[in-house]
This record gives sequence, C-alpha cells and structure tokens, in this order.
Amino acid sequence: MKHALIALLATAATCAPAIAQTVAVTGGTLAIGDGSAPIENGTVVFRDGRIVAAGASVVIPADATRIDARGKWIAAGIISGPTDLGLVDVGGVEESNDSASDASPFNAAIDISTAINPHSVRIDDERVAGVTRAMTAPSPSASIFAGQGAVIDLGTDPDPVMRPRAFQYVQFGENGRKAGGGSRPAAYLAFRDTLAQVKDYRRSPAAFLAQGKDALLKRSDAEALVAVIEGRTRLLVEVNRASDIRTVLSLLADYPKLRMVLVGASEGWMVAREIAAAGVPVITPGSEDLPSAFETMASTTSNAARLDAAGVVVALTAGGSISGEHVVRQNAGNLVGIASVPGRQGLSWGKAFAAITSRPAQVLGLEAEIGSLQPGRRADVVIWDGDPLELSSAPQAVWIDGVAQPMQSHQTLLRDRFLAPETGVLPRAYKH
Repeated sequence: MKHALIALLATAATCAPAIAQTVAVTGGTLAIGDGSAPIENGTVVFRDGRIVAAGASVVIPADATRIDARGKWIAAGIISGPTDLGLVDVGGVEESNDSASDASPFNAAIDISTAINPHSVRIDDERVAGVTRAMTAPSPSASIFAGQGAVIDLGTDPDPVMRPRAFQYVQFGENGRKAGGGSRPAAYLAFRDTLAQVKDYRRSPAAFLAQGKDALLKRSDAEALVAVIEGRTRLLVEVNRASDIRTVLSLLADYPKLRMVLVGASEGWMVAREIAAAGVPVITPGSEDLPSAFETMASTTSNAARLDAAGVVVALTAGGSISGEHVVRQNAGNLVGIASVPGRQGLSWGKAFAAITSRPAQVLGLEAEIGSLQPGRRADVVIWDGDPLELSSAPQAVWIDGVAQPMQSHQTLLRDRFLAPETGVLPRAYKH
C-alpha cells in the first residue's frame, strides 16, 4: 500500500493543475488540528483547494479520487515560525542571507516578502517534513524594528507569499537592548518615541514631512507603523524576561489598538495571568528548561502548559533550531510526554497538535483560512505513516492548497544517489 500511495502522489504532483480536483483521503487516524482528539477511521474531502468535510462519517462525492490511508494518519499541515525560511540559503554566507539589513536607513518599512525564494533548498526540506506554511520574519539589526514579515506556503508554485506585510517584528530584552541604544531603558524609549512620531505623522503627514532631514523617522517607516498603532498589522514582540514582558504589556495602556503577540516568553509562566488578561497570544518553544541567557533563567518545560491553563492562546515555534523548522513537532510531542509525568504540566495531544497548526493561524488572524481541516480552510493535508508527534513518523504525502506536492528534497536526492555505493576511478560525485 505504501508504494502504491507514493506512486499515486508522485503522478499527481507532476501533473497536478493549478487547482486540484476532488480528493477523498479515507480510513486513517484523522487529526483535524482544532484542538480535538484524533479520530479513528476518519476521512477528509477537499475540492478546488479547500476542505469540504472532515470527520468519522463523511459522505464521499462520487467523482472524488479516493486515497486509502488505512494504518496511517491524516493531519493538517504544520505552520512554523517566526523563521528566516525563504530568506537564507546559508546563514554564514552574507550574499545568500537577506534576513537582516544592517546598512539600510530603513527598518520598520522593510518588506521581506519581496525576497522570498520559492526554490530555496530549505523550503523543500521542510515541506517533505510536513511543514506546509511558515511565518517568515526579518531579523533586527540596526534598530529594534526589524521590518514586515510574511506568511508563506511551501508549495512548488512560483508565488509562495500568502500574506505579505502580515506582521511587524520588534525585539526587546537582551538582544533588543543592543539595537536600541545599549540598554533596556534606551530600547523602550526608542520604541515609545517612534510610536509618538508615528502618531504625529498620522495626524499631519505634511507637517511631519516638512521637517525634512531633521526628522528622526523615515516616511516609509512611519507609514508602515501607522498600520501597527491602528491595529491593522500585528506586532510580534520578541521578549523573554518576566519583568520585560510586564513592561511590554504596559504599552497597551497608551496604544490599546496594538494587536500584540509575544515571541519567546521563556518566563511567561510567571506573568501568565497578566498576559491572559491583556488578551495577548504567545509563540514559544514550549519545552526549553536550560537557560541560555540571563533573561531565560526561569525557563521551564511547563511554560506552555501554564500559559494555556491561564487562558493564553499558545503557539509553538522551533525556537531557532538549526535542525530545521519541522523540529516544532518535536516540541509539541515533548509537551504530550511531559503531561504523562506525575507532578509535571504538559498538553493533551489535541492541544499540542493545535499549537503547531490552528493556533499559529489564530495568532496571525488567519484561522478561517489555514491551520486545520475544518470545512472552508485551505487544503493543507499531510498523510503520515504514524503519529505526527512521534519522531519515528514521517510524511508519506503532502497537499498544499489542495495540490499534491513532490516528496523530494535535496537530502532525499542525495540519499537516493549514494544509497548504492559504486567503485570506479572517480568518486560518484564527479559523475553527471
């Protein structure tokens, strides 16, 4: 069955039209991604790139292409980030790294969607690992404001950007103090003063521009941040220390329309009630407990669970892992395992899986579009040979927007090429 499934999907991926036909994946354990428990003998039906139905008792249209997933899992695609996916080929090679703009006079206005490379080797690697979408973010350099991030799909189509300028990324804490003037007070002052100037610009663009070279804020940066203070663009704030989180939350008193999201929040559990009361979601690695900096001294594997218990919307991130964005599923699986340890706080399977599917979508305001197999959502579907939160499991097939994707990457091609050793005058690498 495995080989038949792979052959079917390989054929579909090479000849799939821009909009896929009706497909019904049947008989597998269904993980919808909305926080619910897995459903045995489930079915998902999608048509024209959208989910039609998913559940245990689903009517299959007569014209549907049926794919038998008995003994496997049918799951929503993983959403990962913040990440530099699509911006960086090799981090140490400056020419291939568009994540930071050290010498630019602009910061908040920088739009990274213009630089996303859909043919990046890393995108193929993550897609075959079950990641179907990502929130790609710029890295702060000369300012605490890094610029405008994008939501991308990992399909093979030439246009990967689903939502350009989806959020503004800003950095506080130990890293932010460096870019903000050398101390935390300087960074917060820079942030508040910038937003005050943005209010001036919004009130009277002509008067603001009349300052000419004396203006401390570029017009393009001001325009980008108007959308932030008006709540039209989300503000992702990288912050970890509990006291820093409190200071960041205090900004909401002066700017109540800010749609803030905390990224990192390693000590978030210490101020979980305050985060919940502010209605601010959190994106966190979730299971780290070895401090890597002074601002993460109180990190704990129960952080995500305590935030969730307090009523905070929690999404998980790979946390900058060099192993790849798909490591986010390991973070989710760890939380399920932790929940079974007496005296420890973790997440149920349904909540852990939602934290890498529907919760990231919710954080971005895209829950009606992506992140689950609920009707109407984009058909990002993955067939796994086992539990998606188990490290031994691997994807067998991937659809993005209802279109079957090739299950090949640079790594799989190298594996297949060198799987059978050959002898000769020259190493095989020298052959065509």
